[in-house]
Amino acid sequence: MDGSDRPLHAAEFRESMKMSWSVRFRLRQHAKASLWIVPLIGLALGAVFAEWTAGIDGADLLPGDWRYSATTASSVLSSVVGAMVALLGFVVTIGVLVIQQATGTLSPRYMRLWYRDRLQKAVLATFTGTFAYAFSLLRKIEPNSVPNLGVTLSGVAVSLSLLLLLIYLNRFTHNLRPVAIADIVGRLGQKVMFHGTEHIRRTRAPAGAYPPSAAPVTHVRTGRGGVLQAFDVAGLIRSAARHDCVFTLCHHIGDFVPPGATLVEVHGTKQSPDPRHTAGHIALGTERTIEQDPAFALRILVDIAIRALSPAVNDPTTAVQALNHIDTFLHAIGRAQLCNQYVLADAHGRPRLVIPGRNWDDYLQLGVTEIREYGATSLQVCRRLRALLEDLLHTQPTDRLSAVHAELILLDEAVQRNFTDPIRRAQAQTPDRQGIGSGRRSGT
Repeated sequence: MDGSDRPLHAAEFRESMKMSWSVRFRLRQHAKASLWIVPLIGLALGAVFAEWTAGIDGADLLPGDWRYSATTASSVLSSVVGAMVALLGFVVTIGVLVIQQATGTLSPRYMRLWYRDRLQKAVLATFTGTFAYAFSLLRKIEPNSVPNLGVTLSGVAVSLSLLLLLIYLNRFTHNLRPVAIADIVGRLGQKVMFHGTEHIRRTRAPAGAYPPSAAPVTHVRTGRGGVLQAFDVAGLIRSAARHDCVFTLCHHIGDFVPPGATLVEVHGTKQSPDPRHTAGHIALGTERTIEQDPAFALRILVDIAIRALSPAVNDPTTAVQALNHIDTFLHAIGRAQLCNQYVLADAHGRPRLVIPGRNWDDYLQLGVTEIREYGATSLQVCRRLRALLEDLLHTQPTDRLSAVHAELILLDEAVQRNFTDPIRRAQAQTPDRQGIGSGRRSGT
């Protein structure tokens, strides 16, 4: 039973006539990641603003010594056009360097976050807007008519462009370091985590609520494969309430869903909702996003650490710095209420949506497993990893300590295998928050 031939509910029909939530989500993602939409808007605004300033230039708004001859105005505007083209090329060059850095020593997954940098888009929009403004004014210059106000404002626009370029360059040189990127990614992941947990806390069903196992089940399948990027919690709850059923999502955020697989199980309804409408509340794409997936931020942090540990880079200090931010991230996750399954309710408290969740063990394994495997021969990494795990022993609830103890046992086994000398083994088993340089003493 898939419900594909049944008539649409009236409210569902009205919503089906609108653009689906998943399409809107993908369009928003495309707009956020695009490097040409905002500059294109700047280009159009520059041309429009040029027409406006040329139209009011006869109002004698400028002092007499701020008037230009036709030759001078043409030279100034031509110089502005050339300068903006050169600056655009410079920013593109910086972008190429970022791509090389990210794919070589950081994580290719970070590129999805770098595309969204608002300052970068503002710089490009200012450059393209100034270019269009100056170029549009060039055709307004005549032997007996010069857009004096426009020429003056083009100089102001150039000054603003240079100021933004300096700010962008300062930010670029500071934020391209692995530790700075790890800090940005870690804070963004924590923000997503606590935003999501707060929303779940507000809509969570009473304890003991679950999908009725004896009720009929309808499977909503996907027609194409893709990574589960996000889902519309409010829309799914409204749809489930309208049809008096319970939706159960079958995959975690970030999972790849193969073509034809079940996206949603619909429990307890005689007339199932339209599968296309239900699937329209779930966004599938080519790669993971961070909007509803804090584990993706942790994935990037781990990528930075293990790339630093590769023989081609051999930079354990960077791995230790990444572990600092993983440590912070895990402590932040430790303050969240994690469950293997979340049951969300409608406005009347009835369970309507069941979504799978990641528990503490999942986050802990993601944060330390690969770093332990690839960094087991590094004294720095072993010491910093032990300090991280021992800190968690003192801060996490009792029900989470077994997973931490299991990771400590695995770390001990890795040290035993790779450090055969008793002295170096003892050094590797000493917790140290700096990797090397601040080993703990007994009683600390």
